[in-house]
Amino acid sequence: MDPAGSDVLGEAARLREQGPAVRVELPGGIPVWYITRHELLKSLLTDDRVSKDPSQHWPAWREGQYHDSWLVNWVGVQNMFTAYGTDHRRLRKLISPAFTARRTAGMQPRVERITQELLDAIDERASRTDPEEAVVDLRAMYAHPLPMGVICELFGIPLEDRPRFAHLVGRIMSTTVTPEEAAEMHQEVAVVFGGLAELKRREPADDLTSLLVSGRDEEGSQLTERELIDTLLLIIAAGHETTVNLIGNAVHNLLLHPDQLELVRSGKRGWDDVIEETLRYAPSITNLPLRFAVEDIEVPDGPTIRAGEAILTTYGAAAHDPAQHGEQADRFDITRPTPEHLSFGYGVHHCLGAPLARMEARLALPALFERFPDMELAVPDGSDDLEKVESFIANGVRELTVRVK
Repeated sequence: MDPAGSDVLGEAARLREQGPAVRVELPGGIPVWYITRHELLKSLLTDDRVSKDPSQHWPAWREGQYHDSWLVNWVGVQNMFTAYGTDHRRLRKLISPAFTARRTAGMQPRVERITQELLDAIDERASRTDPEEAVVDLRAMYAHPLPMGVICELFGIPLEDRPRFAHLVGRIMSTTVTPEEAAEMHQEVAVVFGGLAELKRREPADDLTSLLVSGRDEEGSQLTERELIDTLLLIIAAGHETTVNLIGNAVHNLLLHPDQLELVRSGKRGWDDVIEETLRYAPSITNLPLRFAVEDIEVPDGPTIRAGEAILTTYGAAAHDPAQHGEQADRFDITRPTPEHLSFGYGVHHCLGAPLARMEARLALPALFERFPDMELAVPDGSDDLEKVESFIANGVRELTVRVK
């Protein structure tokens, strides 16, 4: 697979022609099974014969392979992302109280405030520029700082430390890093997120980091220090990077498809339709490493995945499967009658932060288009001229340049 992810959906289409499960090689020479069908991926996501724990179920990892690759920051962690069975239930139970419906609803005023502050900043920037030259990068000025601000407030990350957290998460999403860079990032995770935990031990506050730290430090707690640090990494990274791409991809596709935008403006379709179709058509995470076969799994009309072999979670391929979404699966269409997608996962590993991400997008998108109704892409030919982030995991653009009026 292309390390830079320059054509992940094209790769998916080519691989789909070879069958429901295809053997591919990830950067670093890592062999995995690539799943090309929605229904097969959905079934594997709930199959007890599939694990996310490399220390138990991936012999190659146990033998010391790939520990010096980019993969270390994805599978070389100890949190509910890599946990299996009772360990996963234990960790998820500890984290779930942080993402109740009540807590999510309580975040709405903060999201609204941050949204308006960012829109005011864009407005102020545009007012100082000739209308024809009022070009801004919406990713840098809106899609990124909104979820970053929300998650940082939620976890009590000091204002001066936020750029370092954002930079580290962005580097982890890159799948073109060298082994040396990957090792450096792995060490930096311990320093940055461990430092946050120590800060909240000294100065506890009304935030989720303090909540997790106090739970970790309670007598009889089952949460280890490593699990605490890696859990903070998981939730903060997932809590902002995926929402960045959700907002950015929604704006991008609505500007590319003015007929779809008009359906929303006329009231014929709602913002929820936009959000769900964006999650399907352009999932924030295209491919997610890794899962592992606990025992042999016979794929219907396909090969046998042997025990101990790795499986890539292929959200992008599933999202564009014609068997699930019809022959126009590769078209952005907010009127789609079957928008079911797997972009927040499925089963026991379904994303805890999905309601928060949807709420942020539900507030951010209409506010943006109401403030700048005549906004347009500032590049010719739309998406062909927008540079993607270098990753076959994260799915977004490096810059989203628009002209605001």
